[in-house]
Amino acid sequence: MGAGLPAGIADRRATQVADAGYGDAAAFRHGLRDRGLKYVVGISTTMSGQAADAVPVCEPYSGNGRPPVPKYPDPARSVKELVIAAGRKAARPVQWREGSRPGTGRSGRKRMYSRFVALRIRPAGREIRQATDSPELPVRRLLAEWPASESEPVQFWLSDLPEDTPLTTLVRLAKLRWRIEHDYREMKEALGLAHFEGRTWGGWHHHVTLVSVAHAFCTLQRLARDPEHPAPA
Repeated sequence: MGAGLPAGIADRRATQVADAGYGDAAAFRHGLRDRGLKYVVGISTTMSGQAADAVPVCEPYSGNGRPPVPKYPDPARSVKELVIAAGRKAARPVQWREGSRPGTGRSGRKRMYSRFVALRIRPAGREIRQATDSPELPVRRLLAEWPASESEPVQFWLSDLPEDTPLTTLVRLAKLRWRIEHDYREMKEALGLAHFEGRTWGGWHHHVTLVSVAHAFCTLQRLARDPEHPAPA
């Protein structure tokens, strides 16, 4: 979503998903919030935060100079440190979908399965503090994938969905990135998105519009067909 996009142009019921290239940007997350859009976005291990139960405190005023402002007594920790502090026992098994390869799932395909930790944290950072009126940082949900075979968590997401959102729902939304990558590959390889050789913005816009319409048509055809019959050529 670009800066200046009108608030009503997107479906407010939809949850926005993005990779860490967007999720790490506080301005992007604030833009979604200002438009009333919920999100589940990837983040990198460099993001820091406070535990949800952390409380800012105010040092005693000496009577000289400007009165002190409330601050968190402990420095913010990285999201990886917060998850590791919660421990492996906090991880819960979740199956979010079945893949395309043969396996043990209900449809005879491979189960997409791992273990996840969900925590309530307060993301930290200068941009977040500047955008917050209260001395308390806003609470968000941190999701981390921690496979049983790994010694530490391997992937992280941040979300502002309600606290009662089931873990399975949170994981399915976080893992929805695969669908985006699949659609992008289909648009490039099957529908000609990468075939444009013009040099004007108008030509590129026309080309992308036609590819997008073609992709939307193919998607509607797949959704409308009888699941017991193969998709049309």
